[in-house]
Amino acid sequence: MRALVWHGKEDIRCDTVSDPTIEDPRDAIIKVTSCAICGSDLHLFHNLIPAMKPGDIMGHETMGEVVEVGSAAKGSLKKGDRIVVPFTITCGTCEQCRRGNWSVCETTNRNKEMADKVFGHAGAGLFGYSGLTGGYPGGQAEYLRVPYADQTHIKVPDGLTDEQVLFLSDILPTGWQAAVQCDIKPDDTVAIWGCGPVGQMAIRSAVLLGAKQVIAIDRLPERLGMAAAGGAITINFEEESVIERLNELTGGKGPDKCIDAVGMESHVGIGQPDTLLDRAKQVVMLENDRPHVLREMIYVCRPAGILSVPGVYSGLVDKLPMGLVMNKGLTIRTGQTHVKRWTEDLLRRIEEGQIDPSFVITHTVGLQDGPEMYNIFRNKQDGCIKVVLKP
Repeated sequence: MRALVWHGKEDIRCDTVSDPTIEDPRDAIIKVTSCAICGSDLHLFHNLIPAMKPGDIMGHETMGEVVEVGSAAKGSLKKGDRIVVPFTITCGTCEQCRRGNWSVCETTNRNKEMADKVFGHAGAGLFGYSGLTGGYPGGQAEYLRVPYADQTHIKVPDGLTDEQVLFLSDILPTGWQAAVQCDIKPDDTVAIWGCGPVGQMAIRSAVLLGAKQVIAIDRLPERLGMAAAGGAITINFEEESVIERLNELTGGKGPDKCIDAVGMESHVGIGQPDTLLDRAKQVVMLENDRPHVLREMIYVCRPAGILSVPGVYSGLVDKLPMGLVMNKGLTIRTGQTHVKRWTEDLLRRIEEGQIDPSFVITHTVGLQDGPEMYNIFRNKQDGCIKVVLKP
Protein backbone atom coordinates (compact mmCIF):
# COMPACT_ATOMS: atom_id res chain seq x y z
CA MET A 1 0.00 0.00 0.00
CA ARG A 2 0.97 3.67 -0.25
CA ALA A 3 1.55 5.72 2.90
CA LEU A 4 3.11 9.00 3.97
CA VAL A 5 6.34 8.05 5.70
CA TRP A 6 8.70 10.04 7.94
CA HIS A 7 12.33 9.91 6.83
CA GLY A 8 13.74 12.68 9.02
CA LYS A 9 13.32 16.37 9.66
CA GLU A 10 11.13 17.99 6.97
CA ASP A 11 11.29 14.81 4.88
CA ILE A 12 7.90 13.16 4.32
CA ARG A 13 7.58 10.79 1.35
CA CYS A 14 4.76 8.82 -0.25
CA ASP A 15 6.21 5.30 -0.11
CA THR A 16 5.04 1.79 -0.85
CA VAL A 17 4.97 -0.18 2.41
CA SER A 18 3.58 -3.49 3.62
CA ASP A 19 -0.17 -3.79 4.08
CA PRO A 20 -1.27 -4.03 7.71
CA THR A 21 -2.56 -7.36 9.04
CA ILE A 22 -4.56 -8.53 12.04
CA GLU A 23 -2.09 -8.93 14.92
CA ASP A 24 -4.51 -9.33 17.84
CA PRO A 25 -8.10 -10.61 18.09
CA ARG A 26 -9.28 -7.09 19.03
CA ASP A 27 -7.85 -5.58 15.81
CA ALA A 28 -9.63 -4.41 12.70
CA ILE A 29 -8.32 -3.27 9.33
CA ILE A 30 -9.90 -0.33 7.53
CA LYS A 31 -9.58 0.87 3.97
CA VAL A 32 -8.94 4.57 4.48
CA THR A 33 -11.39 6.81 2.61
CA SER A 34 -10.28 10.13 4.10
CA CYS A 35 -7.48 11.34 6.35
CA ALA A 36 -6.05 14.75 7.22
CA ILE A 37 -2.87 16.60 8.08
CA CYS A 38 -2.99 18.01 11.60
CA GLY A 39 -1.05 20.92 13.06
CA SER A 40 0.40 18.41 15.52
CA ASP A 41 1.89 16.53 12.56
CA LEU A 42 4.06 19.57 11.93
CA HIS A 43 5.78 18.99 15.29
CA LEU A 44 6.87 15.62 13.88
CA PHE A 45 7.71 17.23 10.54
CA HIS A 46 10.05 19.61 12.39
CA ASN A 47 11.46 16.70 14.44
CA LEU A 48 10.45 18.31 17.73
CA ILE A 49 8.83 15.18 19.19
CA PRO A 50 11.29 12.52 20.39
CA ALA A 51 11.40 8.87 19.35
CA MET A 52 10.46 9.20 15.68
CA LYS A 53 12.18 6.66 13.43
CA PRO A 54 12.71 6.67 9.66
CA GLY A 55 9.94 4.56 8.18
CA ASP A 56 7.24 5.63 10.65
CA ILE A 57 3.86 6.18 9.00
CA MET A 58 2.29 9.56 9.74
CA GLY A 59 -1.25 10.62 10.59
CA HIS A 60 -3.86 10.45 13.33
CA GLU A 61 -7.02 11.88 11.73
CA THR A 62 -8.45 8.97 9.79
CA MET A 63 -11.67 7.24 8.77
CA GLY A 64 -12.65 4.48 6.42
CA GLU A 65 -14.46 1.23 5.75
CA VAL A 66 -13.86 -1.92 7.79
CA VAL A 67 -12.45 -4.67 5.58
CA GLU A 68 -11.29 -7.19 8.18
CA VAL A 69 -12.23 -7.81 11.81
CA GLY A 70 -10.44 -9.80 14.51
CA SER A 71 -12.38 -12.46 16.35
CA ALA A 72 -12.70 -10.44 19.58
CA ALA A 73 -13.93 -7.31 17.78
CA LYS A 74 -16.69 -8.97 15.77
CA GLY A 75 -19.33 -8.15 18.35
CA SER A 76 -18.67 -4.44 17.84
CA LEU A 77 -17.68 -4.20 14.17
CA LYS A 78 -18.36 -5.94 10.90
CA LYS A 79 -17.06 -5.69 7.37
CA GLY A 80 -18.51 -2.72 5.55
CA ASP A 81 -18.96 -0.50 8.63
CA ARG A 82 -17.88 3.10 8.12
CA ILE A 83 -15.92 4.30 11.11
CA VAL A 84 -13.97 7.31 12.28
CA VAL A 85 -10.83 6.36 14.21
CA PRO A 86 -10.10 8.51 17.29
CA PHE A 87 -6.44 9.49 17.57
CA THR A 88 -6.34 8.10 21.12
CA ILE A 89 -6.25 4.30 21.35
CA THR A 90 -8.37 3.06 24.26
CA CYS A 91 -8.87 -0.32 25.90
CA GLY A 92 -12.16 0.53 27.62
CA THR A 93 -11.44 -1.60 30.69
CA CYS A 94 -8.58 0.01 32.66
CA GLU A 95 -9.32 2.31 35.60
CA GLN A 96 -8.74 5.51 33.60
CA CYS A 97 -11.00 4.37 30.75
CA ARG A 98 -13.72 3.45 33.24
CA ARG A 99 -13.44 7.00 34.63
CA GLY A 100 -13.80 8.46 31.13
CA ASN A 101 -10.19 9.64 31.03
CA TRP A 102 -9.65 8.03 27.64
CA SER A 103 -6.48 9.89 26.62
CA VAL A 104 -4.58 8.47 29.58
CA CYS A 105 -5.61 4.84 29.03
CA GLU A 106 -3.26 2.68 31.09
CA THR A 107 -3.11 -0.20 28.62
CA THR A 108 -2.57 0.90 25.04
CA ASN A 109 0.88 2.53 25.06
CA ARG A 110 3.13 -0.29 23.91
CA ASN A 111 6.21 1.66 25.05
CA LYS A 112 4.89 2.41 28.52
CA GLU A 113 8.28 2.00 30.20
CA MET A 114 9.88 4.66 27.97
CA ALA A 115 6.91 7.02 28.34
CA ASP A 116 6.91 6.55 32.13
CA LYS A 117 10.52 7.79 32.23
CA VAL A 118 9.71 10.87 30.15
CA PHE A 119 6.32 11.84 31.58
CA GLY A 120 6.34 10.24 35.03
CA HIS A 121 3.37 8.16 33.90
CA ALA A 122 2.47 7.16 30.35
CA GLY A 123 -0.64 8.28 28.52
CA ALA A 124 -2.60 6.33 25.94
CA GLY A 125 -1.19 5.00 22.72
CA LEU A 126 -1.66 7.39 19.79
CA PHE A 127 -1.68 6.75 16.07
CA GLY A 128 1.31 7.94 14.07
CA TYR A 129 2.91 9.92 16.88
CA SER A 130 6.33 8.47 17.64
CA GLY A 131 7.61 5.64 19.77
CA LEU A 132 6.85 7.70 22.86
CA THR A 133 3.11 7.09 22.37
CA GLY A 134 3.36 3.45 21.38
CA GLY A 135 4.95 3.53 17.94
CA TYR A 136 1.67 2.74 16.16
CA PRO A 137 1.60 3.28 12.38
CA GLY A 138 -0.54 6.26 11.43
CA GLY A 139 -3.51 6.64 9.14
CA GLN A 140 -2.12 8.73 6.26
CA ALA A 141 -2.18 5.54 4.24
CA GLU A 142 -4.42 3.38 2.09
CA TYR A 143 -5.08 0.95 4.95
CA LEU A 144 -4.82 1.16 8.74
CA ARG A 145 -4.70 -1.44 11.46
CA VAL A 146 -6.89 -0.32 14.35
CA PRO A 147 -5.83 -1.95 17.64
CA TYR A 148 -8.46 -2.32 20.37
CA ALA A 149 -10.90 -1.71 17.53
CA ASP A 150 -13.90 -2.84 19.57
CA GLN A 151 -13.38 0.35 21.61
CA THR A 152 -11.35 2.61 19.30
CA HIS A 153 -13.94 3.55 16.72
CA ILE A 154 -16.90 5.85 16.03
CA LYS A 155 -19.58 4.39 13.76
CA VAL A 156 -20.79 6.79 11.08
CA PRO A 157 -24.56 7.09 10.68
CA ASP A 158 -26.04 6.79 7.20
CA GLY A 159 -26.34 10.03 5.30
CA LEU A 160 -23.25 11.79 6.66
CA THR A 161 -20.28 12.51 4.41
CA ASP A 162 -16.66 11.85 5.28
CA GLU A 163 -16.06 15.59 5.45
CA GLN A 164 -18.80 16.04 8.07
CA VAL A 165 -17.43 13.43 10.47
CA LEU A 166 -13.70 13.02 9.76
CA PHE A 167 -12.72 15.63 12.34
CA LEU A 168 -14.42 13.69 15.14
CA SER A 169 -11.07 11.88 15.11
CA ASP A 170 -9.31 14.85 16.71
CA ILE A 171 -9.77 18.56 16.02
CA LEU A 172 -13.52 18.86 16.70
CA PRO A 173 -13.49 17.14 20.12
CA THR A 174 -10.17 18.86 20.87
CA GLY A 175 -11.67 22.31 20.27
CA TRP A 176 -14.81 21.27 22.15
CA GLN A 177 -12.88 19.95 25.17
CA ALA A 178 -10.85 23.16 25.23
CA ALA A 179 -14.07 25.16 25.52
CA VAL A 180 -15.75 22.79 27.99
CA GLN A 181 -12.69 23.03 30.27
CA CYS A 182 -13.39 26.76 30.51
CA ASP A 183 -16.71 26.24 32.35
CA ILE A 184 -18.22 28.96 30.15
CA LYS A 185 -20.89 31.14 31.75
CA PRO A 186 -23.33 33.43 29.86
CA ASP A 187 -21.43 36.63 30.77
CA ASP A 188 -17.98 35.26 29.90
CA THR A 189 -15.50 36.64 27.43
CA VAL A 190 -13.43 33.81 25.96
CA ALA A 191 -10.16 34.68 24.22
CA ILE A 192 -8.62 32.10 21.87
CA TRP A 193 -5.02 32.30 20.70
CA GLY A 194 -4.48 30.61 17.33
CA CYS A 195 -7.02 30.36 14.50
CA GLY A 196 -5.76 27.15 12.97
CA PRO A 197 -8.11 24.15 12.75
CA VAL A 198 -8.31 23.51 16.52
CA GLY A 199 -8.74 27.22 17.22
CA GLN A 200 -11.58 27.38 14.68
CA MET A 201 -13.34 24.47 16.39
CA ALA A 202 -12.79 26.08 19.80
CA ILE A 203 -14.33 29.34 18.55
CA ARG A 204 -17.49 27.61 17.38
CA SER A 205 -17.60 25.49 20.52
CA ALA A 206 -17.40 28.54 22.76
CA VAL A 207 -20.21 30.16 20.78
CA LEU A 208 -22.36 27.01 21.05
CA LEU A 209 -21.67 26.84 24.79
CA GLY A 210 -23.06 30.35 25.23
CA ALA A 211 -20.10 32.69 25.70
CA LYS A 212 -21.12 36.35 25.62
CA GLN A 213 -18.03 37.34 23.62
CA VAL A 214 -15.45 35.25 21.77
CA ILE A 215 -12.18 36.88 20.70
CA ALA A 216 -9.78 35.20 18.27
CA ILE A 217 -6.09 36.09 17.95
CA ASP A 218 -3.91 35.31 14.92
CA ARG A 219 -1.98 37.09 12.17
CA LEU A 220 -3.19 35.44 8.94
CA PRO A 221 -6.10 37.16 7.13
CA GLU A 222 -7.64 33.89 5.92
CA ARG A 223 -7.69 32.45 9.43
CA LEU A 224 -9.02 35.65 10.96
CA GLY A 225 -11.72 35.81 8.28
CA MET A 226 -12.80 32.25 9.06
CA ALA A 227 -12.85 33.10 12.77
CA ALA A 228 -15.02 36.16 12.16
CA ALA A 229 -17.41 34.04 10.09
CA GLY A 230 -17.76 31.78 13.14
CA GLY A 231 -18.82 34.67 15.37
CA ALA A 232 -15.53 35.88 16.84
CA ILE A 233 -14.12 39.38 17.26
CA THR A 234 -10.63 39.20 15.76
CA ILE A 235 -7.23 40.61 16.73
CA ASN A 236 -4.27 40.60 14.35
CA PHE A 237 -1.29 40.51 16.70
CA GLU A 238 1.01 41.96 14.02
CA GLU A 239 -1.13 45.08 13.73
CA GLU A 240 -2.18 45.85 17.32
CA SER A 241 -1.34 45.03 20.92
CA VAL A 242 -3.15 41.92 22.04
CA ILE A 243 -3.09 42.96 25.70
CA GLU A 244 -4.32 46.49 25.04
CA ARG A 245 -7.09 45.29 22.74
CA LEU A 246 -8.26 42.57 25.14
CA ASN A 247 -8.40 45.05 28.00
CA GLU A 248 -10.33 47.48 25.80
CA LEU A 249 -12.86 44.77 24.84
CA THR A 250 -13.35 43.74 28.48
CA GLY A 251 -13.51 47.12 30.18
CA GLY A 252 -10.02 46.64 31.61
CA LYS A 253 -10.92 43.38 33.40
CA GLY A 254 -9.33 40.94 30.96
CA PRO A 255 -10.96 37.84 29.43
CA ASP A 256 -12.60 35.46 31.87
CA LYS A 257 -11.37 32.37 30.04
CA CYS A 258 -8.35 31.91 27.75
CA ILE A 259 -7.58 29.08 25.31
CA ASP A 260 -4.10 28.31 23.96
CA ALA A 261 -4.69 26.66 20.57
CA VAL A 262 -1.11 27.39 19.48
CA GLY A 263 1.13 25.28 21.68
CA MET A 264 4.84 24.74 21.43
CA GLU A 265 5.57 26.61 18.19
CA SER A 266 4.46 30.19 18.83
CA HIS A 267 5.21 32.49 15.89
CA VAL A 268 8.67 34.05 16.19
CA GLY A 269 8.71 37.80 15.54
CA ILE A 270 10.35 41.07 16.51
CA GLY A 271 7.05 42.24 17.97
CA GLN A 272 7.25 39.38 20.47
CA PRO A 273 10.78 39.61 21.92
CA ASP A 274 10.31 36.62 24.21
CA THR A 275 9.84 34.39 21.15
CA LEU A 276 13.28 35.42 19.89
CA LEU A 277 14.80 34.40 23.22
CA ASP A 278 12.86 31.13 23.17
CA ARG A 279 14.05 30.36 19.64
CA ALA A 280 17.66 31.00 20.65
CA LYS A 281 17.26 28.68 23.64
CA GLN A 282 15.81 26.00 21.39
CA VAL A 283 18.83 26.22 19.10
CA VAL A 284 21.25 25.60 21.96
CA MET A 285 18.91 22.98 23.52
CA LEU A 286 18.12 24.95 26.69
CA GLU A 287 14.37 24.84 26.06
CA ASN A 288 11.98 22.61 24.12
CA ASP A 289 9.05 24.90 23.41
CA ARG A 290 8.15 28.55 22.83
CA PRO A 291 5.51 29.40 25.47
CA HIS A 292 4.77 32.98 24.39
CA VAL A 293 1.01 32.36 24.32
CA LEU A 294 1.02 30.87 27.82
CA ARG A 295 2.85 33.91 29.17
CA GLU A 296 0.47 36.32 27.46
CA MET A 297 -2.63 34.45 28.66
CA ILE A 298 -1.36 34.39 32.24
CA TYR A 299 -0.69 38.12 32.14
CA VAL A 300 -3.97 39.26 30.60
CA CYS A 301 -6.47 36.76 32.03
CA ARG A 302 -8.92 38.10 34.58
CA PRO A 303 -8.13 37.06 38.18
CA ALA A 304 -9.84 33.77 39.14
CA GLY A 305 -10.02 32.93 35.43
CA ILE A 306 -9.34 29.67 33.62
CA LEU A 307 -6.58 28.87 31.15
CA SER A 308 -7.38 25.93 28.84
CA VAL A 309 -4.47 24.46 26.90
CA PRO A 310 -5.25 22.10 24.01
CA GLY A 311 -2.05 23.21 22.22
CA VAL A 312 0.65 20.55 22.27
CA TYR A 313 3.79 21.06 24.37
CA SER A 314 6.68 18.62 24.21
CA GLY A 315 8.84 19.29 27.24
CA LEU A 316 10.52 22.11 29.14
CA VAL A 317 9.52 25.77 28.93
CA ASP A 318 11.30 28.73 30.49
CA LYS A 319 10.33 32.05 32.09
CA LEU A 320 6.80 30.93 32.90
CA PRO A 321 5.36 33.48 35.37
CA MET A 322 4.10 31.08 38.03
CA GLY A 323 3.86 33.91 40.52
CA LEU A 324 1.16 35.51 38.40
CA VAL A 325 -0.73 32.21 38.18
CA MET A 326 -0.72 31.82 41.95
CA ASN A 327 -1.43 35.42 42.93
CA LYS A 328 -4.24 35.83 40.38
CA GLY A 329 -5.80 32.51 41.39
CA LEU A 330 -5.80 31.12 37.86
CA THR A 331 -6.79 27.56 37.02
CA ILE A 332 -4.90 25.74 34.26
CA ARG A 333 -6.54 22.80 32.50
CA THR A 334 -4.69 20.79 29.87
CA GLY A 335 -4.51 17.37 28.29
CA GLN A 336 -4.76 15.24 25.21
CA THR A 337 -8.41 14.94 24.19
CA HIS A 338 -10.71 12.37 25.76
CA VAL A 339 -12.33 11.85 22.34
CA LYS A 340 -14.90 9.25 23.40
CA ARG A 341 -16.17 11.49 26.20
CA TRP A 342 -17.55 13.95 23.64
CA THR A 343 -18.41 11.77 20.63
CA GLU A 344 -22.11 11.13 21.24
CA ASP A 345 -22.93 14.79 21.86
CA LEU A 346 -20.87 16.09 18.95
CA LEU A 347 -22.23 13.51 16.52
CA ARG A 348 -25.76 14.56 17.50
CA ARG A 349 -24.88 18.22 16.92
CA ILE A 350 -23.53 17.37 13.47
CA GLU A 351 -26.67 15.40 12.58
CA GLU A 352 -28.88 18.28 13.81
CA GLY A 353 -26.90 20.82 11.79
CA GLN A 354 -25.62 22.79 14.78
CA ILE A 355 -22.12 22.47 13.36
CA ASP A 356 -20.65 21.22 10.08
CA PRO A 357 -16.92 20.72 10.69
CA SER A 358 -16.20 20.60 6.95
CA PHE A 359 -16.11 24.44 6.92
CA VAL A 360 -12.42 24.30 7.88
CA ILE A 361 -11.29 22.34 4.79
CA THR A 362 -9.36 24.45 2.28
CA HIS A 363 -7.52 21.73 0.32
CA THR A 364 -8.47 18.20 -0.77
CA VAL A 365 -5.80 16.21 -2.62
CA GLY A 366 -4.67 12.65 -3.28
CA LEU A 367 -2.33 10.83 -0.93
CA GLN A 368 0.50 11.16 -3.44
CA ASP A 369 0.32 14.94 -3.04
CA GLY A 370 0.74 14.69 0.74
CA PRO A 371 4.47 15.55 0.90
CA GLU A 372 3.89 18.76 -1.07
CA MET A 373 0.91 19.65 1.10
CA TYR A 374 3.01 19.26 4.26
CA ASN A 375 5.22 22.07 2.95
CA ILE A 376 2.28 24.23 1.86
CA PHE A 377 0.53 23.74 5.21
CA ARG A 378 3.74 24.43 7.15
CA ASN A 379 4.49 27.57 5.13
CA LYS A 380 0.84 28.74 5.29
CA GLN A 381 0.75 29.17 1.52
CA ASP A 382 -2.26 29.30 -0.78
CA GLY A 383 -4.62 30.14 2.10
CA CYS A 384 -4.10 26.64 3.49
CA ILE A 385 -5.88 25.99 6.79
CA LYS A 386 -6.84 22.31 6.64
CA VAL A 387 -5.79 19.55 4.24
CA VAL A 388 -7.83 16.41 3.59
CA LEU A 389 -6.14 13.52 1.79
CA LYS A 390 -7.99 10.95 -0.31
CA PRO A 391 -5.96 7.70 -0.62
